[in-house]
Amino acid sequence: MIIKPPTVFILVTTLISCSKTNIDNAITNCLDHKINAFKKASFCSNAQIDKFFFNGDTVYTLDPGTCGADMSTEVIGADCKNWGYLGGISGNTQINGKEFSTATFIKTIWKK
Repeated sequence: MIIKPPTVFILVTTLISCSKTNIDNAITNCLDHKINAFKKASFCSNAQIDKFFFNGDTVYTLDPGTCGADMSTEVIGADCKNWGYLGGISGNTQINGKEFSTATFIKTIWKK
């Protein structure tokens, strides 16, 4: 099968236009901006963003890493709303009164 030049152009253009972000295909615009801002602001070498299924919803953890004392991990929904914080000085392990350890890990979205 020989692929003609216009076909290659259309194929390449389609593939490029479909990759709005390299973070996750299901990311909303507001979440995309929030994640990109976190990536730029993170300074710890082990900062990362993970995707979980928790309490019936998809949530994301914005983990700043461990290069500072008492830093907390923000938990946000796909709508960019803050669900709460894990860790920190209090060592919080709950979001909305439920142990976050019950969350199902889906995948790491970004890792420094």
